[in-house]
Amino acid sequence: MDVKGAVAIVTGGASGLGLATAKRLAAQGARIMIVDLATSNGEAMAKELGGGFAVADVADEGQMQEAVAAAEKLGPVRVLVHCAGRGGALRILEKDGTPGSLAQYEAIIRVNLTGSFNALRLAAAAMARTDAVDGERGVCILTASIAGYEGQIGQIPYASSKAGVIGMTIVAARDLASKGIRVCTIAPGIMDTPMLQRLSDPVKQSLAQGVPNPHRLGLPEEYGRLAAHIVENGYLNGETIRLDGALRMAPR
Repeated sequence: MDVKGAVAIVTGGASGLGLATAKRLAAQGARIMIVDLATSNGEAMAKELGGGFAVADVADEGQMQEAVAAAEKLGPVRVLVHCAGRGGALRILEKDGTPGSLAQYEAIIRVNLTGSFNALRLAAAAMARTDAVDGERGVCILTASIAGYEGQIGQIPYASSKAGVIGMTIVAARDLASKGIRVCTIAPGIMDTPMLQRLSDPVKQSLAQGVPNPHRLGLPEEYGRLAAHIVENGYLNGETIRLDGALRMAPR
């Protein structure tokens, strides 16, 4: 798909993986609608890219409806790259034997899994309203994690949510095939995002050495390049692609 003149909605687009992808697609001629929280740097980033910015909690129906409507005002919506999400440590049983917090589990599932479905369905509806170009109306890219395959101790809500996104991918691709909309998911490994920048250099170096090849953290730009390739390659559909340097997570 050629993104020139098309609108790309990028959730979590004010930083990290989302911002790198927004910059990549903007350089290819797409008009970017960044969707992020009010506390983010989204407005400044959107201005820099010549696009728009919408404040939204991705799991909130009304806020995401408004964000997608704002994107449609910029032009035909052809791309969704959904990077918004959150982490949070939780065990099934805490060390003192008490059950893990159901409220915390539900909060992470709400953002990461329900938010993915909400963004997907609303962006797909906007794409379905456009005219097909060479049989294609749009491309949706979701973000999982290798934790969705090999979640570590203390990652039960995060791993559950990301496994749900992986499971959603092929079903979504089949559901939306009749509309000419493709769906793929990227499952990143340990990426050098603002979340990891809070860690000390020795900790980051230790994490990097655990990656088989190359011995380093993944770069947001590498996620952006893969997302752009998925958009461009019309035969990529229904697939979850690991971006992890062959890393397989240990139990802890």
